[in-house]
Parts: sequence; structure tokens; C-alpha cells
Amino acid sequence: MTNTDLFTTGRVGALELPNRLVMAPMTRNRAAADGTPTELMATYYTQRASAGLIIAEAATPNQVGLTYPNIPAIYTDSHIAGWRRVTDSVRAAGGRMVLQLQHGGRVGHPDNSGLTPVAPSAIALPDTVHTPTGHQDAVTPRELTVAEIQDTVADFVTAARNAIAAGFEGVEIHSANGYLLHQFLSDNTNQRTDAYGGSIANRIRFTVEVVDAVIAAVGAERVGVRIAPGVNVNGIAETDTDELYPALVSALAQRRPAYLHVVFADPESSLFHRIRSLWPTTLIANPNLGWGVPLPADGGAAAAGALLGAGADLVSLGRSFLANPDLVERLRIGAPLNTVRDAHLMYVGGATGYTDYPALADNSAPGDSALDSLATKQLSAVSAA
Repeated sequence: MTNTDLFTTGRVGALELPNRLVMAPMTRNRAAADGTPTELMATYYTQRASAGLIIAEAATPNQVGLTYPNIPAIYTDSHIAGWRRVTDSVRAAGGRMVLQLQHGGRVGHPDNSGLTPVAPSAIALPDTVHTPTGHQDAVTPRELTVAEIQDTVADFVTAARNAIAAGFEGVEIHSANGYLLHQFLSDNTNQRTDAYGGSIANRIRFTVEVVDAVIAAVGAERVGVRIAPGVNVNGIAETDTDELYPALVSALAQRRPAYLHVVFADPESSLFHRIRSLWPTTLIANPNLGWGVPLPADGGAAAAGALLGAGADLVSLGRSFLANPDLVERLRIGAPLNTVRDAHLMYVGGATGYTDYPALADNSAPGDSALDSLATKQLSAVSAA
């Protein structure tokens, strides 16, 4: 397949998508202090409504699952109302959204949530955690009891129902990137000796139970799952990736959720091809474009095309959508792309580095290299004519 296949129609569950480009969920720290989405967030997502699908940034299903300051949530009426303003605005602009549900587990701090973080085992994150007063050493989390695990499953169910009430087309269960569900999967963060620890069958149990319960509540066609095989962030150090993920994917495949979202997928990896062979519904793949390094000039279009060629149905891009609200159109016509100005601006709040990236139609952003380049091309074409 070629890059042009990015612009053919796709499907997730019952949703028809106008293209195969998915806006990946990206934490942006623009919610109110209580987790309520803001009008600024509505503007940000509406600007990017041309994506085939928007997966909104991680929202916590309960208070103890909060990770960092100004992270959105989905467990109160205020959260539902705030997200409803976002989804109404995006839908009016022709877009489609699902909401990622993320419990931080040990990735959190009492200064953020007011509570001691919880985890599969009492093993602290080997890093600092961002708080309202700056970075602080992570605290040792409290090990969840079996009863609390079941309570957490119930919180995911309530969050999923709240997301549907807030106007989302569905939810994505976040079992990746070192957060709670991933902590249960990984043998370095899960040292339990009960039915949720030890063997691979036990370590995948929590993710499967969450997915089962959410599917029972809102329907399989409204549920996706995100995984990150071998992605060692937030202190994760898997020792059995090649055995763990085929077992997890096989178990999830029996439930037939609408999609599986694979982070940092490698089109040449035997594990990726194994996952593709096991997965019966839509597979979304996210390419590894290198974190902390500049995006490729094409914004990841070539990597996306390679993933489609390797069997992915849809491709998710993150920073490319962050810097280019009209990314789909830019890639479609081969226009130059805005670059991410300053990674620090991703997380500091406010409009700068958030809603002020120009679209091609904007002529009010002097100095933007992409627009300057495009203007030069357009002037040259006029001169040649």
C-alpha cells in the first residue's frame, strides 16, 4: 500500500471514517484543576476534526487514578458536561471522537490526587512525578486488594458510560505506556502471588476483566484497547514481551472489541505480524517516529504507509496532529508541515503551543516556516504562469 491509501475510507466498529489517519491521544494538561475539560480544549479538538478519528487524551476514571495536574477526568457530572461541549463542537465540524480511559496506578502523587497512588504491587516509580509545585520523587504506591481491583473495574465501567453520555462514539482502554493496566501486565511491576500475578495468564487478567466489563456496559463496537509491546516507559521492563502480547491479544480477540491500538508499531517486526494475524477487527498502528527528536519532514506519512502495507487498517499520529490542525489536507496535497515549536509548551497550559498552530488557510502567522515555504511555492507558480 502507498501513502495515498491514508485518504481512503476506513471503519471502526459501526463508524465509517473518511480517511485512515487517526489523531493519537496526547496528554496536554489543559483541563481545569478538577479535571473538567475547558473551552480551550474544545477549540483544540475542533481544529483537528478532519482526522478520520480523534482519540481524545487520557481521562482518569476515578480520583486515585489521576496522574498529573490539569489532566481531564470522566467521573463527575461536571466532567461529563465539559466533555459534551468538546464532542458537540467536534461533531458540528464533521469529526468523530472516542475517549481514552487511563488509570495512572503508581504514576501519580498525593499532591495531585490527594491520595496515595495504588498499583499491583508496592513498587515505586523510579522517577519523579510532575506536581503543582514542581517535580517530586514518586511515592511508594499501595498494593490493591482483590476487592479494590474489582472496584476499579467498576470505575472503568462508570467512566465508559459517562463517556457515551458525554457524546463520545466509544472509549479506548489504556493498557500501555506504564500506567495501571500495563503495570499489571509487566513482571517487573507486578510481583503479586494471587490470581492477578505470576503467570502470563494471571497478569493479563485485569486488562481482560476491564475490557469484558466495559463491553458488557457499552457494547463491543464502542470499545478499543491500546497496548505498547516492549515500550519501556514509566519504569516498565518487560522480560517476556514476545509471549505476553500474543496471549493478551488472543484473549482480547475473543471479545471482538472494535479496535486494537498498537503503540510504536514496527512494520518489520515478527511480533507486529503475529498480532495482526491474531486480531479480528480494526488494527490501529502508531509508528515510532522517535521521541525527543524532530519529526520527519513528511510528518510520518512514509512510516504510516509502511504500516498500512504491513497490515494495519488505520494509522495514528501524535505530534504531527499537534502542530498541524489540518494535517490530513497538508498530507493529501503534499504541503509543507508546521514543526513542534517547543516540547515544553505541550504541557504548560494556555493557548500557546496548543491552539495557535496555523492552518494553511491562515495568513496571520508571519514567520511560520511551513507557511512561508508554501507561500514561496505559490508565488513561484503564479510567476511561472
